[in-house]
Amino acid sequence: MDERRGVTGAPAEGAAAEKKRFLERYNALKLGWLHDAIHFALLLLALIVLFRFVIGFSMVGGSSMEPMLHDGEIVLYLRLTREYCPGDVVSLRVPSGDYYVKRVAAVGGDRVELHGGQLYINGEPADDPWALGLTYEEKGAVIYPYTVTEGCLFLLGDNRAVSMDSRSFGEVNRRQIKGKILLRIGTGGISVLKGASDG
Repeated sequence: MDERRGVTGAPAEGAAAEKKRFLERYNALKLGWLHDAIHFALLLLALIVLFRFVIGFSMVGGSSMEPMLHDGEIVLYLRLTREYCPGDVVSLRVPSGDYYVKRVAAVGGDRVELHGGQLYINGEPADDPWALGLTYEEKGAVIYPYTVTEGCLFLLGDNRAVSMDSRSFGEVNRRQIKGKILLRIGTGGISVLKGASDG
């Protein structure tokens, strides 16, 4: 009888061991899936935080920023920037809900004047080598000489003849600025944009 018990018990023990190994593999697989799901959720959360609070994307519409930026190109901007200098390129949202890409010409406290197509800041000719064409007055909300309000910016497009900018719609509150543009993505690839504050 003892011999028969040993013979009949062996397959049962083998099956139990096999079942145990199967459960261990199954549990390890479940644990692997759980780790993968947690990693994916953390990555997704990091991307949401990154694009909601740190960086953003905007599309260039029209030719107002040529020759630096062209219609249809995508720009990446940094949301965390709070100080802007003349020469910085920024993305802003206007009251209509549209997004514009413009360049900072003057900041709060600066006096802006236009004479004979030349831009003057605080009585001196502006250092704006990126300007295409002459900078003439536009019919709008600005009477020159114009002193920019503290906490606001005076923005211009690089292609002065076709740009709708602060000459037309006036100064822009910093709260309307979405961020400072860092990268351009276009048919020529990806390139870094540098403003005056980048040195």
